[in-house]
Amino acid sequence: MSPTVGVDVPAVIPQGAGPENWYAIYTCPRHEKRVAEQIKQRSFLCFLPLYRSVRRWKDRRKELELALFPSYVFVRMALTSKLQVLQLPGVVRIVSFNGQPTALPTEEMEAFQTRWSGELKIEPHPYLRAGRRVLVHSGPMQGLTGIIVRRKDCCRVIFSIDLIMRSVAVELDEADLEVM
Repeated sequence: MSPTVGVDVPAVIPQGAGPENWYAIYTCPRHEKRVAEQIKQRSFLCFLPLYRSVRRWKDRRKELELALFPSYVFVRMALTSKLQVLQLPGVVRIVSFNGQPTALPTEEMEAFQTRWSGELKIEPHPYLRAGRRVLVHSGPMQGLTGIIVRRKDCCRVIFSIDLIMRSVAVELDEADLEVM
């Protein structure tokens, strides 16, 4: 399992079940891996981005794989199948606005799945709206826009998913960035 992609399963959804879109599923705290595994067992396409973090206790250190977006799992499904997902233990709700489940942009979800590899150092970051927006013009994140921030000697770009108000920070070379 790569450090950024947890569960990624081929979809086996019945024909004629309606259009499939990506939805954010809100889970009970620290139930992301269990919910993703249950979604996988129901033959839905599921995406759970993970990152590695070293935790220290008095007597030891341990490297853990944690959810990049705590309490969120992404699933591709037709809305006619939402009951199958909502009935899973650990699932709280589908992220909705005005009572209607809101689909995530397919391009954004594909970018999270295909462009982010284990060679990038990714970690959660507070959601940011203000700041200098940049376009990544080369490298694995090519075509994505984010907000540039500085931390010590490295350049980080914050990529945000507005629907769930979550962000991640990725260290990138400044030569790959273009100010918008």
